[in-house]
Amino acid sequence: MIREKIKELIENSCKNLFPGKEIKIDITKTSQKEHGDYTANVRGLDLEGYDKIINNIKNLSDFKKYFSNVKFEKPVFINFFLSENYLQKSLKEILKQKDKFGNLKIGNDKKVNVEFISANPTGPLTLGNGRGGFCGDVLSNILNKAGFKAKREYYINDIGEQIRKLGHSVLKDNEAVYKGGYIDKLNKKIKPTVSTQGNNPDKVGEKAAGIILKEMIKPSVKKMGIEFDFWFSEKSLNKNVEKILDFLKNKELTYEKEGALWFKSTQFGDDKDRVLIKSDGEKTYIASDIAYLKNKFDRGFDKIIYIWGADHYGYISRMKAGAEALGHNKENVEIIIMQLVRLFEKGKEVKMSKRSGIYVTLDELIEEVGLDIVRFFFLTKNPGVHLNFDLALAKEQSEKNPVYYIQYAHARICSILNKIGKKISYGNYELLRNPAELELIKELIRLPEIIEDTAKDYQVQRIPQYAAALATSFHQFYRDCRVISENKELTKARLSLILATKIVLKNTLDLMGISAPEKM
Repeated sequence: MIREKIKELIENSCKNLFPGKEIKIDITKTSQKEHGDYTANVRGLDLEGYDKIINNIKNLSDFKKYFSNVKFEKPVFINFFLSENYLQKSLKEILKQKDKFGNLKIGNDKKVNVEFISANPTGPLTLGNGRGGFCGDVLSNILNKAGFKAKREYYINDIGEQIRKLGHSVLKDNEAVYKGGYIDKLNKKIKPTVSTQGNNPDKVGEKAAGIILKEMIKPSVKKMGIEFDFWFSEKSLNKNVEKILDFLKNKELTYEKEGALWFKSTQFGDDKDRVLIKSDGEKTYIASDIAYLKNKFDRGFDKIIYIWGADHYGYISRMKAGAEALGHNKENVEIIIMQLVRLFEKGKEVKMSKRSGIYVTLDELIEEVGLDIVRFFFLTKNPGVHLNFDLALAKEQSEKNPVYYIQYAHARICSILNKIGKKISYGNYELLRNPAELELIKELIRLPEIIEDTAKDYQVQRIPQYAAALATSFHQFYRDCRVISENKELTKARLSLILATKIVLKNTLDLMGISAPEKM
């Protein structure tokens, strides 16, 4: 990656000029052409130091292989301009690597457990479940592309208070919570079979949860295009929870107060201690959560990533406390909180509530606008902000719809290549000097950087944003440059460029789990 070369040039210059001096380098892609292609800020240098470094960089043997120029810009920036020769050679590398372009080794084969969706089996998957689902699936793709070994996991909350509430709802007694057509169907299906058992809400809820998981949740997950490596039942943790409680007691990390058993989570940075066993003897979620966390580490995972809904923010500190209590570095537990999804139709918000029975299921939305659209729209925003889903835009089949715009770029390339009807013989890349050609190559070589950054901070919205930028760059090239012309050598070079674009577009769409159509 070119960022690594910039860092290397700056570090070598500093070693030559300021031996032993500590510096910190920040490198970003510029947004304005006059500032070059990449800009670097070197913390720890004065202005005179910047001038010396730039002069030294220009004299380094590697400089001209990659850059045409480097300039200082106030207050403290070093702007790098990529050379045409480097861009032309980069094209050759993309064509050589094909679907492996973007593969990195930064993960060093570390095992990562990505747990997502994990919706209580009390009803159909909602739009909020879908947002976390697509985020987790795409993040797993990115981590694997970056050299990690990521596994997808779904945690089935099949015991506890929510199952009891489901039982009451199916029985339609005075403690019913959930409503809707699916509850009516479960009532007709289950109630006659349990009447002899005294309508026990726990047994009814357990049976209903099994049906919901099998007939609603798993089919929805399949419709989402997600394949989990593990479906983990909370029931299987029963013995582990007792062991965890004993472990914490032996470590003197518990105490009794007001008839309850408490975990000394404040010792590990939590804002308050947490109840493990309530005064009525019922265990809380944190007890099983710590047991589950231990189970994951025991299975050999180096990193644990949870993707949870907006109402779970308060669980972050207690989960990290649990990791430390188990003897693990809390940095090896990451929790991504997904904010809510709001659905808008004809300018009005469609209210959703599983408990009131007024809701739009994920299945319904996918059937309405298509999986590709739902995936892309759900990925476009930072997980920490609310997502407004515009049904009208989702149904739009024009350049206004970003998914249509991106997929049309891929289909257009396929159409051009099909016209040739034969294997492309790579042309003379030095002929690619038009600004639109060079700008397109600059976008193509960004994919490894996008993957590296996302594998480090989990901001998956970078991928759809990059796909849109790449499509824009291609469409601009197509408007400015005639691909097939009387100049056979230039035609070959431009065909090579669009083939490289097809490769990178396909790789990017694959990361998002979105199709790359050849015709539209």
